[in-house]
Amino acid sequence: MPTISLFYGITIMMYYRDHTPPHFHARYQGEEASFTFDGELHEGSFPPKQRKLVAAWAVLNAESLAVDWELAREKKDLVAIKPL
Repeated sequence: MPTISLFYGITIMMYYRDHTPPHFHARYQGEEASFTFDGELHEGSFPPKQRKLVAAWAVLNAESLAVDWELAREKKDLVAIKPL
């Protein structure tokens, strides 16, 4: 699963063969969750402070996330997204 961003110890990734709705995955100190592009927690659990950071990052980068989602569906290289 390619890493598309990294900030404050949080790793942001996107699978190439993932299911809808469009989303990304975040990892932090053994916790993993998926989030929609509007920053909502989709599945899993995440520490509250880091959850807020991921949500803010997602809102700021929703367009870039959508581009990477389409690239992943086409099995093309994903583009790194600037950290928070």
